[in-house]
Amino acid sequence: MANEDKLRDYLKRVTTDLHQTRERLREVEGRQQEPVAIVGIGCRFPGGVSSPSQFWELLESGGDAVGPFPSDRGWATDMVDADPDAVGKSVSGEGGFLYEAGKFDAEFFGISPREAVTMDPQQRLLLETSWEALEDAGIDPGALRGSGTGVFTGLFYHDYLPWHPVPEEVEGYLGTGGTGSVASGRVSYVLGLEGPAVTVDTACSSS
Repeated sequence: MANEDKLRDYLKRVTTDLHQTRERLREVEGRQQEPVAIVGIGCRFPGGVSSPSQFWELLESGGDAVGPFPSDRGWATDMVDADPDAVGKSVSGEGGFLYEAGKFDAEFFGISPREAVTMDPQQRLLLETSWEALEDAGIDPGALRGSGTGVFTGLFYHDYLPWHPVPEEVEGYLGTGGTGSVASGRVSYVLGLEGPAVTVDTACSSS
């Protein structure tokens, strides 16, 4: 009986020690992990807003980001029509537009001019804002090359190429230029990231 009591006491102590060790380990791991942390931001909003500081100024001043139709989209000049039943027309002459969306420095990202023509503007903007978000966080984008950094992208609409035919000589780039799944991969490829690259389409909530 004495031996059994000693064994029972020993097992109780071991079980208690194991439980305490697990709790300490859980606390240590918890301190080393952050569920969600926003450390850098890149953005594009209507009204010429292209930085977090400009966005804050717009909000703080109660500014209006609505403006006239862009002149560099190839749209008809007679799009506005007061008749709501007019086909292919708009009853409003203003909207929330990204006026700088057509200005993309393809060479900076190592993309040829031919391929840039076929790229959905969402891919171009994502490259720009991802780079800016890293810089905003004080991270050298080039320093992440070869790391396990992941890219998770919310993307909506895949209608750029169907509505914007491209020249036959660049048709070879259509597969990557208009595919939503490629968007996150663009960032990973340009930055040399080796973590997961995932694009999620949940309609308006993803954009």
